[in-house]
Amino acid sequence: MAIIRDMIPAFDLFQPASVEDALALLAEHGEDAWVLAGGLDTFDWLKDRIKRPKAVVDLSGVEELTGIRDTGAGIEIGAMTPLSRVVGDPRVRADFALLREAAEHVATPQIRNQGTLGGNLSQDTRCWYYRSGWPCYRAGGNTCYASAPKAMNREHCILGRSRCVAVSPSDTAPALIALGARMVVRRAGSESIHEAQDFFIGPATDIQRMTVLRAGDLLTAVRIPEDWAGARHYYEKVRDRGSWDFALVSVAAAFRMDGDTIGDARIAVNGVAPFPVRLDSVERMVVGHAPDEALATEAGELAVAGARPLRHNDYKVPLMRNLVRRAIRSVA
Repeated sequence: MAIIRDMIPAFDLFQPASVEDALALLAEHGEDAWVLAGGLDTFDWLKDRIKRPKAVVDLSGVEELTGIRDTGAGIEIGAMTPLSRVVGDPRVRADFALLREAAEHVATPQIRNQGTLGGNLSQDTRCWYYRSGWPCYRAGGNTCYASAPKAMNREHCILGRSRCVAVSPSDTAPALIALGARMVVRRAGSESIHEAQDFFIGPATDIQRMTVLRAGDLLTAVRIPEDWAGARHYYEKVRDRGSWDFALVSVAAAFRMDGDTIGDARIAVNGVAPFPVRLDSVERMVVGHAPDEALATEAGELAVAGARPLRHNDYKVPLMRNLVRRAIRSVA
């Protein structure tokens, strides 16, 4: 187990005033650089001395990374925008209430004041073996302690495992997937746009990353198109405690109705895999049908097809099934 110490290892602190300066610093220091947003994930790593970056790039002084702007084709949210500002923004509340609900379920009001949207999306997994310094696959070792016969794996995955069974901890990720959001990623000299569902990657792609971000990359903004503005939606997060805790399972769904039938749907779940899972097959099944109890039950069964629970988390299978059922029933 890791030894918890009372001193953070020494590093060089940089506080750029522009995105260009931040990107230049990230390019200069490469793998030795660490991006500091709200700090809620960062300081856990540093104080336990699990991560030892040589350079920390603090983005708190980069004003262009903060704020919610109307683009004419939707909205753009700066990656450093506090979650509390996302929750309280009139445009988000009016047109993208699914994101407001998801952001409002993050931890506590104090943490939402400090935590940022980009930080919530980019945070690392909360697997206690990994975060306590065990030499697992994700940490560069050669085993997964959470999948061992006698491991404690109550909060781990039932889908998408590939050596690692840790889950994505982001509350806002499934909501942004359901809203068809796009992530703006910049590095020195280039910019790329990623669909929200493609921004997150699984261990089969790269076991040491949870997103497409590499050394030198910076998530600068999240763009939400008008396509799903005002859509009917459903969000539910099940956790052990009413605040603070990460999701055991969560679901986010957006629906467009065509009379009494579902004209289009986007449904995503989290807490069940190393990445937020978009339920494409469930979406295709429910479109064109009236959202009655029979459809909701069928959707729930399809959602958990192929689930492989571990020793202590088989409860996630009926939990995920029922959350998907509730999402479909919500538009009945």
